[in-house]
Amino acid sequence: MTMFTYDALPGRVVFGAGAARTGLLDEVDRLGAQAILLIASSSEYELAARLCERFADRLSATFSGVRPHVPVEVAERAREAAAGSDLVLSVGGGSTTGTAKAVALSTGLPIVAVPTTYAGSEVTPVWGMTDQGRKTTGTDRRVLPRTVVYDPELTLSLPAELSAASGLNAMAHCVEAFWAPRRNPVSSAVAEDGIRHLSRGLETVTATPDDLTARTELLLGAYLAGSAFAVAGSGLHHKICHVLGGAFDLPHAQTHAIVLPYVLAYNAPNASVATDRIGAALRQPDPIAALRQLSEKLGVPTGLRDLGVSEADLDAVVDDILAIAPGDNPTPVTAAGVRAILHAAWAGSDPIGPSA
Repeated sequence: MTMFTYDALPGRVVFGAGAARTGLLDEVDRLGAQAILLIASSSEYELAARLCERFADRLSATFSGVRPHVPVEVAERAREAAAGSDLVLSVGGGSTTGTAKAVALSTGLPIVAVPTTYAGSEVTPVWGMTDQGRKTTGTDRRVLPRTVVYDPELTLSLPAELSAASGLNAMAHCVEAFWAPRRNPVSSAVAEDGIRHLSRGLETVTATPDDLTARTELLLGAYLAGSAFAVAGSGLHHKICHVLGGAFDLPHAQTHAIVLPYVLAYNAPNASVATDRIGAALRQPDPIAALRQLSEKLGVPTGLRDLGVSEADLDAVVDDILAIAPGDNPTPVTAAGVRAILHAAWAGSDPIGPSA
């Protein structure tokens, strides 16, 4: 039998349509919270306030200054707002969850997370912050939410194009789990199932955004994706995207969606078993082509140039990527390899392997 270590992470998950609307008070009560810091972006604050109506008198403070990649100055303001609180409630996407994690990292406050996108970060102990164009990430059990309330109804208002990018971001968590540093048979099985749910949901949601069944598939897939990523860790794909996001302030989900096929193509020649399993979950023998076709169908930007990145700036981030690239990546990570991935992803050209 294969020998492996599987570090199961603690956490309570409440899943189902209407779960946030009907059960959030119970989850707050379970943790005995009496002074709650509510974190929600300005665009989702009205939704968050409605969810908190039954315990509005327990909101000690609110913070809506959420920004992508959690700039350190935003983290500091959120921490200041947490003074006197005994729980952090985050309602929103990955940036909102990330801001809550920044608070928990320094205060130790428990988090209840209510995701409204398919980020998956709500079930990981990974935190990230950006300072002067450089994103730093780390792992700390203090930032792992105690409870996550998954309610597909809350994702119905997510625009189809953002749903597609966010779902493909979750797909990246699954794909990368097959070769991330702490991969194991359990996390790979979870990732494979996550791909199945995500692909089914993505095939429907852009054409029928109000399809609650598709939204449920996507949210379940996002949970599985985050769970696999939390255990397996961060591989080359995420290292590249974190550096790009911090350096150029790029939208997180779209960046991951664009870069994913290129890293898969880079690793595929030396990860045939993983590639076959990814293809089986996508129900296509060529997972690289499948991901490209899915992105095209979903209207995801073709290349990084569509996000406003200058090709001339790409070489400036190569060394930063090499400095954090995992040493056991299936295909050895070289400067030439990273440049090839970046420039192909910038142009949106067909992904090719490292030796092509």
